[in-house]
Amino acid sequence: MKKTFLSILHLMLVAVSFAQLPPVVTCWWINTTDTGFADAVTNVQQVNYSSTYVYVKTEDIPSWIPIAYDWPNNPWLAVPMNYQFRFRLNPTPNVGPETKTGYGHIGLWKNGCSIYNPKDAKSYQDSSVWFQNAWFWEHLIAETFDSCIGHPNGSGEYHTHVSPACLYDVTDSTQASPLIGYAFDSYPIYGGYGYSNPLDTTSAIKRLKSSYRLRNITNRTSLPDGTVLQPWQYGPPIDTNTTSLDPLDNSPVAAPLGAYMEDYEYVPGLGDLDEHNGRFCITKDYPNGTYAYFTTIDWVTDHYDTSIKPVFPYVLGTAYYGEVIPTDGNTGPNSGFVVISEPVTPYYGSTTSVSEVVSPLSVSVYPNPTSGGLNIDTRGMEESETLQCMIYDSKGALVNEWTLQSKAVNTMDGQHLLNGVYLVRIQTASQSKNFKLIVSK
Repeated sequence: MKKTFLSILHLMLVAVSFAQLPPVVTCWWINTTDTGFADAVTNVQQVNYSSTYVYVKTEDIPSWIPIAYDWPNNPWLAVPMNYQFRFRLNPTPNVGPETKTGYGHIGLWKNGCSIYNPKDAKSYQDSSVWFQNAWFWEHLIAETFDSCIGHPNGSGEYHTHVSPACLYDVTDSTQASPLIGYAFDSYPIYGGYGYSNPLDTTSAIKRLKSSYRLRNITNRTSLPDGTVLQPWQYGPPIDTNTTSLDPLDNSPVAAPLGAYMEDYEYVPGLGDLDEHNGRFCITKDYPNGTYAYFTTIDWVTDHYDTSIKPVFPYVLGTAYYGEVIPTDGNTGPNSGFVVISEPVTPYYGSTTSVSEVVSPLSVSVYPNPTSGGLNIDTRGMEESETLQCMIYDSKGALVNEWTLQSKAVNTMDGQHLLNGVYLVRIQTASQSKNFKLIVSK
C-alpha cells in the first residue's frame, strides 16, 4: 500500500517536462576528449534521451584512476568496457516480490563508474548462506581497493561496493550532499548528508543513518529473519579480535561480526532510511519530491585511521526499491551493452574538461586568478531561473557545489581550494557556462 501511494504521488508530481531536462539526463560528468587509465576516455562519453529513456555511454574508467596504477594485492587491471546503460525517465516502485541486488553492476555513479552491491562474490564454504562483505574482505583484509575505494574484477570491470571517497566531499556536513548516481531501477542516489526533515529543504543538515545494525549473536547458526540453520549451513565462529584463515586454502576459520552480510539486521525506524537505504524526500534536483537512495557513512576506526568511512549497507539495501525491468538491458550476465533503437536527442552538457564554453548566460566570475574568495555575479539573470554552481578540479572531480541566488553577487568561500586550475560551471536547466579558474595563494 505504501509503495502504491508513493507511485501515484510520484507520477502526479514529477511527470517529465522537456522544457526543463530532468537530473537523470543532466547529472552525468560528460567527457569526450580527456584520456586516463588504459588510454581510455574517462567518465561518461555520451548521453542521449527520448521521451521515455536516457542512454548513458561509458568506458567505466573514472578520471580519478592514476594512469600508471596497478592495484597492489589485486591481480587484475581495469579495462575499458564500452558500456551503454538505459535509465527510465519515470521510474516506478516495485509492488511485487522484491528484486534483490545481484552480482555485477546494480547502478552507475555520475562519472560512469559501476556500482556493485556489498557482496564480494564468495560465501563461507561455498554454501551460499553466509556471503562475504566486500568492504571487510577485499578492503580491510586483502587491501585491494585504491584510494577512491574502487578496484577492477576478473573481467576488468572497475567498480565500487561503497560510496566512493573521490566522488564528493564525504566530510562536508554543512550542506546536503549532491546527487551522485542512479540505481538500475532509475531512482537517484545521493551522498551521506541530507535534510533532517526529508520534505523541508530549509531544515537542518544531518548525516543520514542506516536502519541496519550488527546482530547481537555469539555464533552464526541463524539468519537475520530468524531462520534456524542446519549444522552444515553454520557460518564460521565469531572472533571479536582477529580474523583467522586456514593456512592450507586461506579459507576463513573465524571472523568478527561484520565480515558477512548476514551479520547485519534491518530494524525499522532505527535510522533515517528504510530497508532499501533510501526514503521519499524533496531535494534541490527534485523539488516536487522523489524516492532516493543515500550512501551511508560514519566515523570509523580501523587499521588505516579514524575517519569518515562507508557503513553497511553502503549504497542500496539488499533489494531495489523500484521496479527493475530485465529488458532494459542493465542487469544480469552480459548486460550493459544497450543498443538504441528509437529516435533520441543528444545531451552535451556537464562536460568536465577545463575549457571555456560560449553561452548566453549573463554571469561573471571574479577575481580570476583568486587567492581564495570568489564572487559570482548573476545580476543579469531572471529571478525565476534556478542557478547551480559546480567547481571541478583539473581531473574532472567535483570539488564543491552550490545553489546561487539570481540578480545578486554571490560570494563563495574558496579557501579550501588548493593552488591549481579549476572549472567553474554555472548552469540552469537548459543552459550552462564554464569558466577556467586559477587559484594562486
